[in-house]
Formats: sequence, structure tokens, C-alpha cells
Amino acid sequence: MTDAQKTAADTTLRAPGESPPDSRPAPEPLLEPREGIPPVTATPEALAEVVAAFQAGRGPVAVDAERASGYRYGQRAYLVQLRREGAGSVLIDPVGCPDLSALGGTICDTEWVLHAATQDLPCLRDIGMVPTKLFDTELAGRLAGFARVGLGAMVENVLGYALEKGHSAVDWSTRPLPDPWLRYAALDVELLVDLRDALEEELDRQGKLEWARQEFAAIATAPPPPPRKDPWRRTSGMHKVRRRRQMAVVRELWTLRDQVAQRRDVSPGKVLGDAAIIEAALQLPPNTHALAALSGFGHRMGRRQLEQWQAAVDRARALPDNELPQPGQPFNGPPPPRSWADKDPAAAARLSAARTAVTALAEQLNLPQENLITPDTVRRLCWEPPAGPTPETVAEVLAGHGARPWQIELVAPLLTEALVAGGS
Repeated sequence: MTDAQKTAADTTLRAPGESPPDSRPAPEPLLEPREGIPPVTATPEALAEVVAAFQAGRGPVAVDAERASGYRYGQRAYLVQLRREGAGSVLIDPVGCPDLSALGGTICDTEWVLHAATQDLPCLRDIGMVPTKLFDTELAGRLAGFARVGLGAMVENVLGYALEKGHSAVDWSTRPLPDPWLRYAALDVELLVDLRDALEEELDRQGKLEWARQEFAAIATAPPPPPRKDPWRRTSGMHKVRRRRQMAVVRELWTLRDQVAQRRDVSPGKVLGDAAIIEAALQLPPNTHALAALSGFGHRMGRRQLEQWQAAVDRARALPDNELPQPGQPFNGPPPPRSWADKDPAAAARLSAARTAVTALAEQLNLPQENLITPDTVRRLCWEPPAGPTPETVAEVLAGHGARPWQIELVAPLLTEALVAGGS
């Protein structure tokens, strides 16, 4: 048993919102990895040694990745941290070792332990690391009813250790990486397996372990998400843009910004802010002089830059009406619930009854409503319910929308009652 496991055994897991008891000891600061800061693996030879060590290791593998969000274009990994009993902790530089498929293949059939797995799996997949089974400590915390499920909060509440979290938002593309950052990165996987074991025990005690296993399996088998349609529509402040010509300006500026950011490998926000794009769309500047007067296009921007942004505005201004974007984002699904009362009062009544039932059950089970069943699934069911709804037909609809067996078993009966009560 590790020190962390001993601490966990002596620590009563705290219910959501519960204050720590007076007898609860203050969390112990975790300042150094057990074996010290591991060297950064950045060569094929060093990577081969890591692969051999992890192949010979035992038990689950703790996995984490650091990105340079806000600094670089895209969401690629700039550091990968792993830990396994018998192999210790390793830090791998994906810049020096861009293909980790050999390591991924070695441990692919081993359970991976990640915190907020859906955040890291896309960038891990890009470098050849894809698990077949996993344990997500953040999701486990949600299912177990913890109010705070960040890694630091979970390690403190469950294991009694305090993690230093000061480097989470740094530029991980920096080379060489400073020792304090490497220490922070190594500590992020130091206790993941210990946390996993304690949470598994707690989920089992609450009768929720099978639920968690189904959720983890769904994450591990989920295909990569499709490319987002019309991503420019997600520009912050887009709700201010009403006219189609203005929307075309947003689209042109967003597209040009994305191209420039990708070419320079910097975050799009460092090229041009969303607020500047929206301002230009609203004002429709006729020339670079007018553009330079707008917020975000000030005196620090060179003439050549101003000319490229103005050219994008001019392209939008010159578009024929039939090439302008349509208002609203195409959406395959029911309309916003706020409009249901006017469009379909019966559907609105069904949704109200369903929401009330889901809320009550989620509170009874001590877990977030969205983990019991996604709000989108409830909306789709209520908007287009099966004829003469029964628990069997409702279960079929829920399964078609991706609900897991444990969710269907719990919510199908009460959602059937809600559909009937709402006049389906």
C-alpha cells in the first residue's frame, strides 16, 4: 500500500457541499515526485527504453497530456506524462518523439487512468495513443456525487494531499521546459492510480460502479467527433450580428484569421480578437483608415495587416445576396425550448414533466442531471416521442440517442410517465 492509499484509507470521503469535519487533518502538500523529476524523453532511443519499461510494468497506467491552448494553433500535445507501477513516471516530448504508436500499442490493452479523459484523448490519438479501456477520475467523481471534481480538489478530498496547480495555463510549447513545470507535470500522474482505486471503492459502496464502467467504455469506444460545421458562427459576441452582410464579414475575417494562425502556429486569438471581428462586422468599414479607428485594429497594427483585414471586409461587402450566409446555425434537432409553448404546447408540457422527473431522480441519486441523462436526449424524446409511449419504446429511443443501459434502466419508466402525463 502506498502512502497515498494509506491516507485514503484514513480519510472519510466527503459528500457534495459538506464541510470538512473538525478532526479532518489539513491536506499534506505534495511537493516532489516519489522518484524525483524524471528526465524528458525526446529521442527514439530514450523512447524505446520507456516502451520496454512500461511493457514490463504492472497494473493501470496513469496518463496525462499538456497542450499550449491560448499560445499555439490547434490542440496538439506538447508533453505526455505517464506512470505505472514497476516503470515509474516518465515525461515524453511529442516534439522530439512525434509518433508514440509503439508505446500506445504496448499499453493499449491496459486500463488507462485519466482525469477528464475527453480533453486529452484527441491530442493523444494524434500521436498514436488510443486506449481500449480507461478510468476517468473526473467522471468518477461526478458519479460519486462530489461537488468539486478538478484534479486538485479530488486529490485533496479523497487522498488528503494538496497539489500545486500554478502551471496549468503556461505555454507548454516552451523549450526547454523549466524544472518547476516538469515537477508539476510529473505530480499530475503521481497519484492518479491511487485516486482511481479510492474512487472505485467509493462507487462500489454507492452501487454505481457498473454505471461508471459503462460510461468509461462509451468514452473509449467513441469515434472522433466530426469537424464542426460553420465554426465561425461560434465567434464570441455573434449574438450582436443580425444582418447577413455582417455575418459574411465575420465569416471572411474568421477564415482569414484561422489561415494566418495556422501558418504562424499561434492561437487565433493572438492574431485577431473575437471582439475586433464583431466590431468590424457591425461597422462595415469602407477603407483601412476607418478600420484602423476600430477597437482591436489600433496603431500597433501595421499597414500591411490592416490591408489584409480590409480586403476580407471588402470581399464580404462585394458578395451577391445569394452567397450571403443564412441567419441562424443549421441544427438537426428540436427548436430551442423557449419557443415550444408557441410551436407545440403539448411538447412543452411533456418537457416540463420530464425535466421535473429527471431533476428529482438525479437529486435522489446524488449525481448531476446531465450525467443521469443528457438534456439534449430528453428534449429530442419530448419533441418527437414514440406513439403510445411504453418503457420499451422509450428505451429504444433513448438507446438510439446514445444513452447507456444503466441510464435507460433508471429513466425510461419515469420518462414514459412524463410523456403520458404531458399528453403524448
